[in-house]
Amino acid sequence: MAKFGKQEKSEKIKLEKGAYKRAFRVFKFMKPYQGIFIVGILFLILSSITTMGFPYLIGELFGTKNPSEISNSDWKNFDDTNVIMLFLLGIFIANAFFSFFRIYIFSIVTENTLRDVRNKAFDKLIHSPISFFDKNKVGELTSRIATDTNLLQEMLMTTLAEFIRQWLTIILSVIVIAYTSPRLSIIMLSIVPIVLVLVIIFGKRIKKISKNAQDSAAESNNILGEALMGIKNVKAFANEAFELMRYKKSTEQIKNLSIRGAVWRGLFAAFIILGLFGSISVVIWQGMIMVHSGELQMDEFIRFIFFTVFLGASFGGVGTMMGTIQKSIGATERLMDIVNQETEKNIKNTEYSNLKGEVTFENVSFHYETRANVEVLKNLNLEVKPGQSIAIVGASGAGKSTIASLLLRFYEPTGGTILFDGINAKQFNLQTLRSNMAIVPQEVILFGGSIKDNIAYGNVEASDSEILEAARNANAFNFINAFPEGFDTLVGDRGIQLSGGQKQRIAIARAVLKNPKILILDEATSALDSESEKLVQEALDRLMQGRTTFVIAHRLSTIKKADKIIVIEEGKLIESGTHDELIKTGGVYANLSAIQFG
Repeated sequence: MAKFGKQEKSEKIKLEKGAYKRAFRVFKFMKPYQGIFIVGILFLILSSITTMGFPYLIGELFGTKNPSEISNSDWKNFDDTNVIMLFLLGIFIANAFFSFFRIYIFSIVTENTLRDVRNKAFDKLIHSPISFFDKNKVGELTSRIATDTNLLQEMLMTTLAEFIRQWLTIILSVIVIAYTSPRLSIIMLSIVPIVLVLVIIFGKRIKKISKNAQDSAAESNNILGEALMGIKNVKAFANEAFELMRYKKSTEQIKNLSIRGAVWRGLFAAFIILGLFGSISVVIWQGMIMVHSGELQMDEFIRFIFFTVFLGASFGGVGTMMGTIQKSIGATERLMDIVNQETEKNIKNTEYSNLKGEVTFENVSFHYETRANVEVLKNLNLEVKPGQSIAIVGASGAGKSTIASLLLRFYEPTGGTILFDGINAKQFNLQTLRSNMAIVPQEVILFGGSIKDNIAYGNVEASDSEILEAARNANAFNFINAFPEGFDTLVGDRGIQLSGGQKQRIAIARAVLKNPKILILDEATSALDSESEKLVQEALDRLMQGRTTFVIAHRLSTIKKADKIIVIEEGKLIESGTHDELIKTGGVYANLSAIQFG
């Protein structure tokens, strides 16, 4: 146990050390826009330089002479107050021009970058294997796409530009004050090393708290999503108070972490401001002594003071922005982990397009990654000819649905081989293989569009006539036509406005439209009433014709006509044959049949 704790701590330190490197991977998304980004940086530099012209000219303003003392007044003569004011006006106009284009260009770069990040993140998620979703909650993943990209947007559009601008201001201010009075500069800059050390110390603490806050926000979003997706169960069990308590606990944790982060950021900014502006007071006191002694001119002193104020304000701004940047680093790091993960698209296999429908299981074993010590399937051997219907029977947890998942290659066998048309499943392109399969599950998930959209999901290029024909074959045409909007009827979130039988028939119409070589029916009628079951079963019988079909069923009445029935018990195939053959053997299937048929 101690060894495990030590290893976990080591991994965590390694993760912290690599956080910046992983987060900075986001800048590769800016590469296509690097040309316009450089233009934006140029406008940023120009706006910073023109901004620094203000304190310089203010210093000159204090050094102007009386009008009677000016011998040659022209636009170049900085002894004239009017000339200085004209230059100030020109600087303000130029600064406004540069600032507008700086903001506009950074906005273009940011929004294009964020669009690419969002698209890439969704592309990675949608192509991730099912095992990835077994280990990651959907609520947390959606939070990464939504919440974290908002933080990234704030950093790229505002914080990054301001951070660069503040450092430019610091550099220019240091150059000017060092040139104006080296002695006063030494006093002023003596605080900088202390500030830099504190930036590192505070920065690490703020980043850790911000990262924890992001994790808590993701967990909170997950609780919210689960409660709303399962709202019927919540209400049926009268657990509104329980879910509210869970959500309140998570939001309280977010609040506490955010306040703690704000305290650290506030202390950070306060210390920097206190230290710098405290040193400014010392500088003013020392500068006035130098002015009275004639060592420094008043206009030079005023200029020095203004540049010092700019310097102090910039350091204060950097201190505040470091907290925001640290927070963005935590969010961007997780977002980039999604963007750079391995997906099913990385699996490059041979294209076999002409699938006939022959399926063979050779000594197939399987266990889930999260439960390596529990074998779900054990040395399963099965041969299915093209066009055959195979019924899979067994108690809950026997491994029936796992067979369907392995057929669709949601998971890979941990032992043995699955072959399609005599070819190892791993040699097939995943997209090609799955495009030749269709599944009608027990719990049908419909998307929140129209009935037509949901049927067309089986073949997005299908014509209206093909969609209508698929609905007829699925015994769905009549009930769809009975709706006032017909096929344009909205099904609601997850198909909430349709009955179970109606959703099943839409799922069947979707499968009909796909025209698969291999069909998987995962207890497709187990949750239906007798009338709905009859309509659905008629549609399924039509759908099964000429296709290799795997039927997972509890109701044995639906599988009597299957070409072969296999009985699975604790992951093992214990019986195989037709309905009549298995009845004669007097085994497990015969006992189940006797129970169901009396």
